[in-house]
Amino acid sequence: MFRNLFLYVLLLALGASTQAQARQAPLRVGITQVPPFVMETGDGRWEGISIDLWKDIAAGMEREYEWVPMSFSELLKAVESGDIDVAVGALTMTADRESRFDFSHPFYQTGLSIAVPPVPEQSLLSSLKALLSWQFLSVVLALGGLLLAVGFLLWLVERRRNAEQFGGSAAEGIGASFWWAAVTMTTVGYGDKAPVTFAGRLIGLVWMFAGIIMVASFTAAITSSLTVNNLRTGIQGVNDLPGSVVATIADTASQRYLEDERIRYQTYPDLTSAMMSVVTGETDAIVYDRALMQYRNLQLGQQKLTVLPGVFAEQLYALALPERSPLREQISEQVLRVTEADGWRDVRAAYLGKD
Repeated sequence: MFRNLFLYVLLLALGASTQAQARQAPLRVGITQVPPFVMETGDGRWEGISIDLWKDIAAGMEREYEWVPMSFSELLKAVESGDIDVAVGALTMTADRESRFDFSHPFYQTGLSIAVPPVPEQSLLSSLKALLSWQFLSVVLALGGLLLAVGFLLWLVERRRNAEQFGGSAAEGIGASFWWAAVTMTTVGYGDKAPVTFAGRLIGLVWMFAGIIMVASFTAAITSSLTVNNLRTGIQGVNDLPGSVVATIADTASQRYLEDERIRYQTYPDLTSAMMSVVTGETDAIVYDRALMQYRNLQLGQQKLTVLPGVFAEQLYALALPERSPLREQISEQVLRVTEADGWRDVRAAYLGKD
């Protein structure tokens, strides 16, 4: 009897030991590359905002873990099926995902933003370059030709009866009439030269009214030449998106937003290709998560886009766990501990710059 009791107690102890070991088995942590939250270095290490967060969480839980790299779509399926213990990355909390698996407490708040083709900064040098453009020079040449034509016509009717003002050699007479056409068009009207013949005054009357139109047209042409390179897009905010072709990435919150707002869009396999479509003019703008877009924009160098200020459709990032996971409460506590600490701001600043 005592022997059987001893064996029974021994089996219970072994079972408890086995269960304890199973509970303390390394956690399978699913990750997918989402710079700057999850990135693989050249020597095979993993780093990023979410990676640093999880390292602190695991240390606080005193748990070992192993990375399980996979694609984004595989990551969602794996956490839903329970093949991994936790998914670490830049996962947005949505109602659809909440129905499939659980989330920890959010660790990052962000939102969607718009990026448009690069807008060059206004400067004196850029304005001077615009003044030396062919578009501006062609307007000046056209105006000069028109002044010469009007002056020549006036010289023909005035050269004999008004030789004092428009006489002399052909060059002198045409030069004087050219001067008259210029001051009349600009409404300066020095009064040093004026037609005296009926035909000359008729030309002058027509030219005075035409000059008003010419000055307005010339001003508009100058303004256009100075600003044409700075107005490559008319998109200044969300209200300007309808009617444009917007780039985004499939199966993301940004795509769902564009669908809900009935905005025409084009999907791309990754963020870089989506942003390059805006650079090349294939699309008019890109709508995507602001933090991810800002980080990737730095990698484009001279081709980087202009990210418009402000966010919309705000969203929260959290860690994902299988439904009813016993780790959820413990991980959420650790998320709060890490994100409420002073060092969390430094972690974000290391990858995204100062807020």
